[in-house]
Amino acid sequence: MYGIDRRRSLGDSLNAIAGVKVKEITIVVNTHLHFDHAGGNTTTDESGKAIPQFPNARYFVSQSEVEHAEEPSERDRASYFPENWRPLKESGQLELKPANYEVVPGLTMETHPGHNRSMQCWRLDRDGQTLFGFADLVPTRAHVPFAWVMGYDLYPVETVEAKKKLLPQAARENWSCLFYHDPEQPLGRIVEREGKLSAVSISAEF
Repeated sequence: MYGIDRRRSLGDSLNAIAGVKVKEITIVVNTHLHFDHAGGNTTTDESGKAIPQFPNARYFVSQSEVEHAEEPSERDRASYFPENWRPLKESGQLELKPANYEVVPGLTMETHPGHNRSMQCWRLDRDGQTLFGFADLVPTRAHVPFAWVMGYDLYPVETVEAKKKLLPQAARENWSCLFYHDPEQPLGRIVEREGKLSAVSISAEF
């Protein structure tokens, strides 16, 4: 249903693609705890018990998101799997964070309600350039128009308001943008043409 391919584990993928082993990861940041974003937090041991995927990492999640995950609404209950965060509590690796905070110098997390009350987007500033991760606020390039909102969003009006704030800024400041769920071209930029915003792939600029 979700197109999940488990022929290779997350740890194996990290090693194959980035040359990084799970034991070398020291910080894991969660935008929110829906299973499709937090499912890589844990793995299972030989007995089938859920354990932290990254044994040497600190796991960052906003306090508000953990509180919501523990008592979700009927609307989004099916998106929260406790095995994605409770083992991190048990191991002492889970760190609860405020609505907005700095992960490391230049990398910040910002709460933008809409998808739910506590979902965060991330922003990386380096050498005068910005890379912005929209998480589920703007999940694909098709969702750039303000009124195009996912049916999964708990607060669609607030999603629209957040998009009206962030997307024009992304266009003005030439951000690189990550659209987490886009199946074809997740990395792009926002451009304004004839008064309308749209996303273009970064490779198309050259």
